[in-house]
Amino acid sequence: MDYSIDFGSYFLIILYPVVGLLIIEMACRGAKISNWIKLLSQAVMCVGFGIAYLTMHVAHWLTAGVLLALAIALFYQSKVSKLNPEKALY
Repeated sequence: MDYSIDFGSYFLIILYPVVGLLIIEMACRGAKISNWIKLLSQAVMCVGFGIAYLTMHVAHWLTAGVLLALAIALFYQSKVSKLNPEKALY
């Protein structure tokens, strides 16, 4: 059984979370949703993709690890943005 993955498939695996982040960003800006809700939804999306990438037929540990680390940073930034919007970086 060959568990290798070609470059095109790997590029798509990296591209899906980026597109998800951009879609959430544009939707929240268009609907004028609070910054902390946007960050929280982006973090949940990153956790979802991270878990999905760990449970794939060929696990992508590095990609999943980066997404889960990004989710932690987004959860933290969401908390800071909710508690004190002036301290939020963006």
